[in-house]
Amino acid sequence: MVWQQVYNPTGSMVLSTLLAAVPVVVMLVGLGFLHLKAHIAAGLGLLSALAIAVFAFGMPAEMAGKAAFLGGLTGLLPIGWIVLNIIFLHQLTEQNGSFKVLQDSIAGITEDRRLQLLLIAFAFGAFFEGAAGFGTPVAVTAAILIGLGFSPLAASGLSLIANTAPVAYGALGTPVITLAKVHDYDLAAVSAMIGRQLPFFSLLVPFWLIWAFAGWKGMKQIWPALLVTGLSFAIPQFLVSNYMGPELVDVIAAICSMVALVTFLKFWRPAQIWTSVSLKGHESTGGQAQKPVAPIKHPTSEVVKAWTPWVILTGFVFVWGLPVTKTYLNSLFAPKFAIEGLHKLIEKMPPVVPKPTAESAEYVLNLLSATGSGILLSALIGGLVMGYGLPALIKSYGKTIWLVRYSLLTIVLMLALGTLTRYSGVDTTLGLAFAATGVFYPFFGTLMGWLGVALTGSDTAANVLFGGMQKVAAEQLGLSPNLMGAANSSGGVMGKMIDAQSIVVASTATRWFDHEGDILRYVFFHSVALACLVGLFVTLQAYVPPFTLMVIH
Repeated sequence: MVWQQVYNPTGSMVLSTLLAAVPVVVMLVGLGFLHLKAHIAAGLGLLSALAIAVFAFGMPAEMAGKAAFLGGLTGLLPIGWIVLNIIFLHQLTEQNGSFKVLQDSIAGITEDRRLQLLLIAFAFGAFFEGAAGFGTPVAVTAAILIGLGFSPLAASGLSLIANTAPVAYGALGTPVITLAKVHDYDLAAVSAMIGRQLPFFSLLVPFWLIWAFAGWKGMKQIWPALLVTGLSFAIPQFLVSNYMGPELVDVIAAICSMVALVTFLKFWRPAQIWTSVSLKGHESTGGQAQKPVAPIKHPTSEVVKAWTPWVILTGFVFVWGLPVTKTYLNSLFAPKFAIEGLHKLIEKMPPVVPKPTAESAEYVLNLLSATGSGILLSALIGGLVMGYGLPALIKSYGKTIWLVRYSLLTIVLMLALGTLTRYSGVDTTLGLAFAATGVFYPFFGTLMGWLGVALTGSDTAANVLFGGMQKVAAEQLGLSPNLMGAANSSGGVMGKMIDAQSIVVASTATRWFDHEGDILRYVFFHSVALACLVGLFVTLQAYVPPFTLMVIH
C-alpha cells in the first residue's frame, strides 16, 4: 500500500513545523546542553523522530522502522567504513613512530601553528574533500593536527570550520552532479553559478579559520599568507567550475593552494612565531594537548618513509573517487537490495515535486568501490611498507574497531535519524517553512540548504532533499532557479561543520570521545554566522546590481 507524505498534518503550518523540529532539538539539546554521550543523544533523537513520524505525520510504523534501518546501513557503509579505516592508518603510523617524523617535517616547513593549520586543515583537507568527501577530510586533518600537538578542541573544531568552502564540489563534484541529475538543472549552468558564490567564501574562510584559532591580532600577523592561500584556491575554483565543470574543482584548487602556500613560505615568514596549540580564549579547555617540542631534523630517507603511507592514501583516495574506477568496481560487486515494504511505496507530494513521485528505497552494497575500501587497502599497503607483518596488522585492526565502537554506533543512529526524517516528510516540512518567506526567500532559501546538510550530513543529500523545492519556489517568485539551486549547495556547505556525523568523525579522529557536545557548542556560532553571510550574498545576487550581473538564468 502506497503512503503519501503529508507536510502539514495538524492543519497549522506553525504547529507542524514545531513538531518537525522536535527530533533535531532533542538531539542538539542532548549533545550541546545536557552533555549526553553522542550515541545516547542520537538514540533519543531517533526515538523522538519515530514518534513524530508515526503519531504526528501518520507514517506507518513498519515503514518508519524500515526507513531507520536503511539509514543505519548507510551509516555503516560508506560513512563508518571511512572513519574506521582512516583511524586504522593513523594508529599504524603512531605505533611505529613515523607520525612523529611526519609532524617534524611539517614543522620544518613552518613552526608557526597558524600556518600549519592553514596548510593541513584548509589546503590539504580541501584535496581530500575533492577526492573523496563523506567525512574523509575531517578524519585525516583532525588526526594529523592532534598528532602535531593541537588541543583536541582545536583539532576537531578547526578541521570542521576549514571543511566548508570545498564541500559543494566534494567527491569529484558529486553534490553538483546529483543536484543537476535529480532535479533537471543544467549541469554547466548550476556548477558555474555555485562557482560565482563560493570563491568569495573560499577567500574568507582562511581568514576566519585563523581568527577562530588565534584571534584578530594573530590573524593580522599572517594576512599575506592567508591572502595567498585564499586567492590561490578561490581563483581556480571559479575558473574550473565555470569553464571545465564540477568534477575536478576542489582537486585542482587544493593543489594550487598547497603549492602556492609552500612556495610563499620559502620567501616569507611572520615576524612572530605562534606556538600555542589551543584556541584563543580556550586555553584551559579542550582536553589535554601534547606539549609542543622543537622539531627534529630527520634524514631525508626517514621523512620520505614517514610520508609514504599518506602519499599512498592520497593516491588511492583519488583513484577510488574517479567515476571510471567506481563503475568498474561496481561491475564486479555491488548488489542492490530493495527494502521491501518501503521501496516505491512512499510518494513525495506537491509542492515539493510537480506531481506525486515514488521514493526509491534501495541499499547498494558497493563495498569494493566505497572510499573506505580504498583507504583500507592503502593502510594495508602502507603498513607493509612500514614493516608490519600480517598478524600485527590484524591485531591493530581489531584494536581500532574496539576504539571506535561507540563512534560507529553514533553514526549509525545519526544516519537512521536523517533517513527517517527524509522518508517521513518531516524535513520537508521544515523546508517549506523556509519557502514561505516571500521576498526574503533568497536569504532563507540559502539557510534551507544549511539546514539540509546539518540534518543529513551531506551536501549531496541536501541537494536531493531541497533542490526541487528551490527550483519551484524560485520560479514562483520570479527568481533564477539556477541561483537558488546553487544557493542550496553553497549555503549547505556551512552546515557541514555542525552535522552530527562530522562531529563524531572529528571526535573519533582526535580520540576526544564523549566530547561531541563541546565541539558542537564551539562550531555552532561559526556555522550560523557563515551561513547567514552566504544568505546575504545570495540576496545581493538576487536583487542588487552589479551582483545581479553574476546570475545565470
